[in-house]
This record gives sequence, C-alpha cells and structure tokens, in this order.
Amino acid sequence: MDADHPENGVLIPCRNTDKVAASRKRGKWMGGWTPLGYEVRDRKLLVHEVDAERVRAIFRRFVQLKSATRLARELVAANERTRYGHLLDKGVLYKILNNRVYLGEAVHKGTSYPGEHEPIVDRKLWDQVHTILKESPRKRAGNARAQTPALLKGLLFGPDGAAMSPTHTRKSGRLYRYYISQTALKQGRSDCPVKLVPAAELERIIIDQVRLLLQTPEVIVQTWRALCKQTVEVSEAEVRSALLGFDELWDELFPAEQARIVELLIERIDMHADRMDITLKILGLTSLSAELQPHPFQEAAE
Repeated sequence: MDADHPENGVLIPCRNTDKVAASRKRGKWMGGWTPLGYEVRDRKLLVHEVDAERVRAIFRRFVQLKSATRLARELVAANERTRYGHLLDKGVLYKILNNRVYLGEAVHKGTSYPGEHEPIVDRKLWDQVHTILKESPRKRAGNARAQTPALLKGLLFGPDGAAMSPTHTRKSGRLYRYYISQTALKQGRSDCPVKLVPAAELERIIIDQVRLLLQTPEVIVQTWRALCKQTVEVSEAEVRSALLGFDELWDELFPAEQARIVELLIERIDMHADRMDITLKILGLTSLSAELQPHPFQEAAE
C-alpha cells in the first residue's frame, strides 16, 4: 500500500484538530460564522460598534422582558437580522444570549479561555440574563405562585351574588388553596350550592376558557371595532395576531403579571351549580391588544 494515498487503505494522521484546539486555548479566532457585533480583519475579531450596541440592547431588553418569546416577536416584527441576513427569531436569539464570545472568551469543546478579542457584554449584564435563563418560564411561574395573591380575587361570585374569597389550609406541610363563598363563611348555610372550590383547578379552567375566548372571531372583531372607535390605526389581522400571540405568551409571564392581565380582561365570573359565566371587559381587550402589538425594537430597547 502507498502510505501517501489514504484511499489505498492507510490512515494518515491529521494534526489540524490539535492545532485548532491549541489556538483556541490561546484565545485566537479560528474562523467560522462571525458573531453579530464583530467583524473579522487579519483573522482577528474586531468590535463592530453599531452591531455591538444591537447585541447589548438585546441583552438589556431580555432582562426587562424576562421572556424570549416576547423579545423574539419584537425582533422579528422590527425585521432585525444577523450580518448574514437571518431573522433574529427565537432560535437565533437563544444562540446570541448563550454565546460566550460576547464575554471576550474563546470556547473549545465547552471550555472557555480568555480571548484575544474585546468583549461586548459585561459580566454583570451576562449574569443577569443567565440567572433568568437558568429556570424555565413554567418553573419561574410556579415558584412565585405561592407568594402571589389569588388570581381570581375580587372577580369570583357565587350563585347568590355573594363574593367568593380566597382561603387556604395546610395538611402534612402542603398548602391547599380554595375559594369560599362569603355566604357560607359568614352564615354557615348548608343549602349554598357552591360553597368551596379548589383554587388551582378553578384558575386553570378559567384561564383555559379565556385563552379560547380570545381566539374566537366574535371577540377579535369586537376588540378591533373598539380600537377603531378609539382612533387607533390597526387592522383586524393585526388584532387577531396580537390576541393569538397572547396564548403562547401566557406561560412565560410571572404570576403577578398574569394576575394583572386577568384583572384587565375579566369583569366578573359567576359560579353556578352547573356552569360558569365569564364576563370580559372590552376595554381590557383593547388594552391587551395594544400591549401585544409589536413595537419597533429600536424604540423598545431604549
């Protein structure tokens, strides 16, 4: 066999991989996709000031919103793109937020080394972002729920028109939340058809119903017409997109924000033995629609 020709069956050792690893450990840029915020000159990463500020704005805005979904919607709506023309959607956004190059580091097989290039993002801002990223949106919401006022407080009424107030009890160290009829609480009436309901289950049912209602043509058209009466220049399609976007946004909201939106949207909930009646606020719907309309990212990031 000819040792000079690998097709003849002899493997020729390649030391390029070792050279790349050694160069990475020395902090050198070894090519590939140039990260947004930098440009390459003489095989070195140099800061591109305009794009670098865009990157910092993305990090700062994420800290404000604490939601990759909302931030990605803003970026896409503003037609923000990478230097290669890719939209800054949620996938690209996560890559930016996790790219340690922005700290001035070079990474090889998961290990970071001090880089030759200048950082774009300072350590404090990086740590703020990654403290948020460490927990999933659902887990963050769950952890904060116990310290948040009841979601339906002041909105829930029993069959006799009396308010149903939040209460709780503990058994074996576990917290159980309920809504209890004021009539049953004050008068102890046994004939009250709805005396006590589990809070978590009821809140889930109500939220699921509201999310479905916001997707119905009737609610979308009513909201659009109400906005038009307020001389807001918005199309029916934009209102529909905003209200449909609420569904994917909900799980990323902190409980306090969820409670604010519930109070914004719901006038009252009337409990009956066999059904629930939910009355929505049209003005609340228009406010929510306006909040969900994507704004230019450049303005939002200021």
